[in-house]
Amino acid sequence: MTLNALTIDVEDYFQVSAFEGISPVDTWDARELRVERNTDQVLEILRAAGDVRATFFILGWVAERCPGLVRRIAAAGHEIASHGFGHQRICFLDAAGFRDDIRRSKGLLEDLCGRPVHGYRAPSYSISERTPWAFDELHDAGYLYDSSICPVRHDFYGMPHWPRFSCMAVKGTDGAWCPLPHTQRETPALHSIPVSTVRLGGRNIPIAGGGYFRLFPYAVTRWGLSGINDKEQRPFVFYLHPWEIDPEQPRMNGAGWKSRFRHYLNLDKTEKRFARLLQDFRFAPIREVFGIQ
Repeated sequence: MTLNALTIDVEDYFQVSAFEGISPVDTWDARELRVERNTDQVLEILRAAGDVRATFFILGWVAERCPGLVRRIAAAGHEIASHGFGHQRICFLDAAGFRDDIRRSKGLLEDLCGRPVHGYRAPSYSISERTPWAFDELHDAGYLYDSSICPVRHDFYGMPHWPRFSCMAVKGTDGAWCPLPHTQRETPALHSIPVSTVRLGGRNIPIAGGGYFRLFPYAVTRWGLSGINDKEQRPFVFYLHPWEIDPEQPRMNGAGWKSRFRHYLNLDKTEKRFARLLQDFRFAPIREVFGIQ
């Protein structure tokens, strides 16, 4: 069986981009914090499935308030990676703001887990053509790989023309970053690890986690992921948020119908589906799956 990358985006229910209009950062400390309990439950699910290991992209804001959680994740053998600090989409930051965010989170996580942090994932996969400086900042901050790109069209994110599978993001002589196969590696460079999609009707369709995991029947998810492994002979990259296994989380008042649909759909089914996924496929952290040193 193909070894696939399992990733967990550690953030709380009130920090998602769908609620950014009704849940500004200055209200977060007043809200019920559920991320530590939910992430501990994810850790238990992974342990019960045979000590499956994953990459945990941890929000710096969470790490600052739950340092013991970061240490428990690291002690269980998982890879610690950065989800930034304040869960702001990159399109709302300039290069200096982004630089401070990614360096602050990297330093905090490294202090807590006692090992280098090599990976980064932007909130809501928000690296795009509108943020050409993002790869420069990640490279200069010492990250080895980025998993911020979802090669689809979406109202919050997406780079539909980016490769569907892992590649090298390299900086050309014109200063622009572009994808190249691993065999054509140049410097400066970053490993680019996109979230997985299936190709249907000339379009890339998200299949590997988040709201899509809750929207599609599990049989559809398994069919799509199996096709990536068996027909395309490639590993897939799957992602989950701890709040997705928490159907009892507080409801956020004032959100639009689309945001509520995306966030609350089938929360009561996620944990059971996730446990099935762990039995049907083999998983490991990103650095192990893609040989990132």
